[in-house]
Amino acid sequence: MQLRATHDYPSRRSPVAADNLVATSHPLAAQAGLSMMARGGNAVDAALAMAITLTVVEPTGNGIGSDAFAILWDGQRLHGLNASGRAPAAWTADRFAGHAAMPFRGWESVTVPGAVSAWVALSERFGKLPFETLFEPAMGYAEGGFPVTPVIATLWDRAAAELHAQPGFAETFLPDGRAPLAGAYFKSPGHARTLKLIAETEGGAFYRGEIAEKIAHHAKAHDAALTVEDLATHQAEWCGTISKSFDAVDLHEIPPNGQGIAALMGLGILANTGIRDLHVDDPQALHLQIEAMKLALRDAESYVADPDHMTEITVEDLLDDGYLADRAREIDVNHASDFGSGAPKRGGTVYLTAADASGMMVSFIQSNYAGFGSGVVVPGTGVALQNRGAGFSLKPGHQNYVAAGKRPFHTIIPGFLMKDSAPLMSFGVMGGPMQAQGHVQMVLRTQLFGQDPQMAADAPRWRVTDGLGVACETSLPTQTLARLREMGHQIALEAPDNAFGFGGAQLIQRLGDRGYVAGSDPRKDGAAMGF
Repeated sequence: MQLRATHDYPSRRSPVAADNLVATSHPLAAQAGLSMMARGGNAVDAALAMAITLTVVEPTGNGIGSDAFAILWDGQRLHGLNASGRAPAAWTADRFAGHAAMPFRGWESVTVPGAVSAWVALSERFGKLPFETLFEPAMGYAEGGFPVTPVIATLWDRAAAELHAQPGFAETFLPDGRAPLAGAYFKSPGHARTLKLIAETEGGAFYRGEIAEKIAHHAKAHDAALTVEDLATHQAEWCGTISKSFDAVDLHEIPPNGQGIAALMGLGILANTGIRDLHVDDPQALHLQIEAMKLALRDAESYVADPDHMTEITVEDLLDDGYLADRAREIDVNHASDFGSGAPKRGGTVYLTAADASGMMVSFIQSNYAGFGSGVVVPGTGVALQNRGAGFSLKPGHQNYVAAGKRPFHTIIPGFLMKDSAPLMSFGVMGGPMQAQGHVQMVLRTQLFGQDPQMAADAPRWRVTDGLGVACETSLPTQTLARLREMGHQIALEAPDNAFGFGGAQLIQRLGDRGYVAGSDPRKDGAAMGF
């Protein structure tokens, strides 16, 4: 990778280089993270302050009722954390009899929220600052208000039409009966009180105390299944990572129940193609990536589930080198193929990354799944609950079939690159259908083709939809689009600022023996900052 004064793609942004760096989708959250480092905190403290602040300033994609995953390098080794929640104990298959698919909104899509447990686990094991300190920026914005950014205002307004009737939503998120406009100040005093309780009790109030009781009471009032016992039994899990090599680098992802394995499979398939001989923006290079991701996503949809339930087709089966080589041979280098695959549904997610001068690097993702999740908000608390239950299958015999105490299939994935057993890049691409596809695009652009993180984030993107369908940004050259159509791809053009379609990338890469360089996606309101 070489930093260059000019870029190949239009952008108002330059890569940011420093000894301590943060990058995320909202500038106020990025500043919150950087402020923790300035107070003597490390990359974990910065990441958590950003994650907590994002629940306030970017409620369209995440909240206190989110799930979360993290990968971090502590200076000596890599760790993976799964803080996704499980189905309520009352969620038997009979509960959803007569449904063609799992409910996508409302209480019947709510599983146990795990994000708070991620904050606690990471702070206890790796943080330097007091847990309560990490909440100060978020509480200030919740109590005093913050100006809503343009991207968030647009997403908020879109969600209001669909979710205004969900329990508690309008009371919390529609002041004066409507979504706030860009530039308007929004306050959430209930959110501030909840954050204060979580900070003071190190998460205890959320899973076993006052907040847990309020969540369970609201559930019972709406004949929902979630109980205090469901919340009390939740635990985040240190799960390690799974990985796949592409030449000199190793991509690490969180093991299932997430879709990170699809990114590993996509890279593993591409390693058996001629992509190394092509230019970064050659239509043939895009064709190979598209075909590889269609194959990987087909398998992810068919087999990925709570790892305790992946008994027939396992992680090892899906990542087997011989299997991936066989998959690569299914690709017709001249024509698009319909492998019967489809991408995950759209979702609302936030991603953040931080790295400090000691060498610690953190890749962290937090999500309500769809924008505002289930739409359900616990009155007076600011707790917007995710809708991760929608990720379950209702197909009998499927490894991801809904069951009590089971974790659903997850779209959110933090990414991490290693090289020669040393950390290289912490990164992510938020946006449900884009994430595994985005990871592959970022890895190839930065590692195979040598682009810096900002250039890779700026570059036009594509996204597999279903069948032969591929959504492409309008910024892709017309001759590239024409060639892809000639190869049989059914191209649908979407604007680069599409709400979730092409995601939001945040990347931090090491610069040799000292320092880092970061990029932040121009499709979002965020920033990379450092000192």
